[in-house]
Amino acid sequence: MLADNHFSTSTICAVATAPGVGGIAVVRISGPQALLFALRLFHYRGKQLLIEKVKPRHAYYGEMIADGELIDEVLLTYFRAPHSFTGEETVEISCHGSVYIRRRLLESLIQEGCEMATAGEFTRRAYLNGRMDLSRARQLQILLLPRARRNIKWL
Repeated sequence: MLADNHFSTSTICAVATAPGVGGIAVVRISGPQALLFALRLFHYRGKQLLIEKVKPRHAYYGEMIADGELIDEVLLTYFRAPHSFTGEETVEISCHGSVYIRRRLLESLIQEGCEMATAGEFTRRAYLNGRMDLSRARQLQILLLPRARRNIKWL
């Protein structure tokens, strides 16, 4: 598991789906306060969902609201550590894929205390938490880097 470092104390967020406009985007939050930050914005059936009521690996339909403004209708899924991609507490928010919605959602999460993830940080945390070996992490990095994708020849 992680040593005492910034990764073990910070909660990060970023869009986890491909760049560009699509029908759906996924915003991932990972770290010790992932669920807390997500639930500050998430409203389920018109109310804020209590943290103790959230079941891991269940999708909740609701609204993301910040500063009294509806950002989007979303699906929120919670993954309890170590049963997530990163091995940390993780929330994935499936929202509509517009650039405005993704940006507004990220801005709101950052206002709540999340830090913006750097490129490859989810994969780095997965590796550091023993969720994947170095070989798999490098393969994933190659596939996700735009320049590297141009050089891959598919059989």
